[in-house]
Amino acid sequence: MKADDQKKLWWLAAGAGALLAARAISRKLNAYDFNRKVVLITGARGLALVMARQLAAEGARLALCARDETELENARRELAEKGAEVFVHKCDITHEQEVQAFVAAVQEEYGLVDVLINNAGVIHAGPVTEMTIKEFEEAINTHFWGPLYMTLAVLPEMKARREGRILNISSIGGIISVPHLVPYSASKFALTGLSEGLREELKKYNITVTTATPGLMQTGSPRHAFAKGHHKEEYALFKILDSSPLTSMTAEESARKILDALRHGDAQVTTTLPAKLGALLHGFSPELMTDIFALVNKVLPGEGGIGKNRAKGYESESRLSASSLTERTQQAAQKNNELL
Repeated sequence: MKADDQKKLWWLAAGAGALLAARAISRKLNAYDFNRKVVLITGARGLALVMARQLAAEGARLALCARDETELENARRELAEKGAEVFVHKCDITHEQEVQAFVAAVQEEYGLVDVLINNAGVIHAGPVTEMTIKEFEEAINTHFWGPLYMTLAVLPEMKARREGRILNISSIGGIISVPHLVPYSASKFALTGLSEGLREELKKYNITVTTATPGLMQTGSPRHAFAKGHHKEEYALFKILDSSPLTSMTAEESARKILDALRHGDAQVTTTLPAKLGALLHGFSPELMTDIFALVNKVLPGEGGIGKNRAKGYESESRLSASSLTERTQQAAQKNNELL
């Protein structure tokens, strides 16, 4: 290689390095400060609680909602004992009037909402042929209507003061439809579309919307999933994948990555290597991705068992689901308020 060519390559490399360094500095200087910000989170266990802990450590003023009062009180007590400023309110996000009442209560307690985190979720595992309209309705109400109700409730004040942040916790299942999780994936697709559209239209009001499409997380949540068909096998498989470090990420690391994306106003964040690879492959060839999952589906539990009836995860325990293969998920359940 000629000396002149070497110099050109050196200058190109130096320029690229300078641009990356400048971008990193700009991100740090323009990072959103959660200190004293009013952050509303839907949910009080699992990922919601882990994010609340991390935000509390940064001085955020927290407002949590859930349907279960014991769950809320457990979260409130833990956070308050660590010095957090926290307000909790019983609310079913699938009911618009309850959402409006919750937001009004938060505004009365703290003032205006600075950050909204739509996190609440529900999972139905099993063959799509064993699903009923009920499962699809529950999923769409929780993953689409709930976040929409919440967004519409906080939007007028955010728009009026031309400032606000919204984080929608979708899923890799909101990019790639996963076999035996069709109600979940369909509803998460809806949330992803809603979130991306909101980002496009609300940017002019200085309202930043971030979409999280995480992979599996060790939050302890499988015990609250609904399983159908051969429910013990469905639950065991889900719990094992949720617990393995090869397929999942700790709740704490997931929360850090997701909140970092919110902090910097990123459009989207995907966690775990399998989720990133899946999204890349799906983007390259949706047909190939669906063909692969069709093969996976052949080895998953088939129809039968309890059929269209359903059982919660904690009602579907077996020797396999309670084995050492799921130890991380079992520990996470105890740590993250999932044992109710």
